[in-house]
Amino acid sequence: SHVSSWVTVWMKRKGTRDFQEPITFRIILTSSFYNRARTQNQGSAWLGQLQTHGWDSKTGAFIFLRPWSRGNFSNEKFMELEKLFYSYSIRFLQVFQDHVSQCSPVEAFPVQLEGGCELHLGEASVGFVEIAYQGSDLMSFQNTSWWPSPKGGRRTEEVCTLFNRFYVINEIIHTLFSDTCPQFLLGLLDAGKAYLKRQVRPEAWLSSGSSPGPGRLLLVCHVSGFYPKPVWVTWMRGEQEHQGTRRGEVLPHADGTWYLQTSLDVEAREAAGLSCRVRHSSLEGQDIVLYWEQHRPVGLVFLAVIVPLVLLAGLAFWLWKRW
Repeated sequence: SHVSSWVTVWMKRKGTRDFQEPITFRIILTSSFYNRARTQNQGSAWLGQLQTHGWDSKTGAFIFLRPWSRGNFSNEKFMELEKLFYSYSIRFLQVFQDHVSQCSPVEAFPVQLEGGCELHLGEASVGFVEIAYQGSDLMSFQNTSWWPSPKGGRRTEEVCTLFNRFYVINEIIHTLFSDTCPQFLLGLLDAGKAYLKRQVRPEAWLSSGSSPGPGRLLLVCHVSGFYPKPVWVTWMRGEQEHQGTRRGEVLPHADGTWYLQTSLDVEAREAAGLSCRVRHSSLEGQDIVLYWEQHRPVGLVFLAVIVPLVLLAGLAFWLWKRW
């Protein structure tokens, strides 16, 4: 409760109302076990959908991918966390490997551990740890105990029983994700506020996709390079949204901005009067509106420019020969 009230005060004071809620920080560790002598580990940390940290599996050191990835933690604090993360995560996964190899002689199998915390303004922060085995949920951590997934079966219950014997380690895990994680997340938000609250205007353009059929057109509206992620894009007829609009997934660019395309399958004779409208916080209420009538496919533009030039050149050559 003390951490919860402190988080609420901090969020109000620092203006984190401007961030999308909930705000999540999560650590992902994936281990692929091939045999007792060969294990491949990969680790990363994410603020929402933005990767902030990598992990050197050989040394256990965190890799800071952003200038503000250290938050407000000291180097000493990070060294302590690196040791804890490396020793306990690897130890847990090794115990898991030993148990699975005894039950089922699988040549290779992946195990994924995901842990972190989630903040809501005015509510207690939520810490979470979950483990998946071969792509399926296996068990989760609540308070200081491991609980099996409903679909885990007898093996999952056995693993939970085994992990629940590590009382001291479970207490440390509870402290890390219920106390340390929220404090680090708030410091991370504060240190990266200028980057996270930036506004980047989108670019938008129209194109035509592969023809859906005779006499039909596939109209495509592209919106790219915008930040933050929330965006509203749809095809319109006048002031009415077209119900046939198909929205794709919002995809990330390497620079942290986003890309989206929406399409519309219509009869060619109905394309007139259609437009694509884009709304984004960076536009400050001035929507981008692109009209299909003003769109000209690249091939037609090329022909419209090249054909007159060729005819003009031919005429000039004919006049020169006659002269």
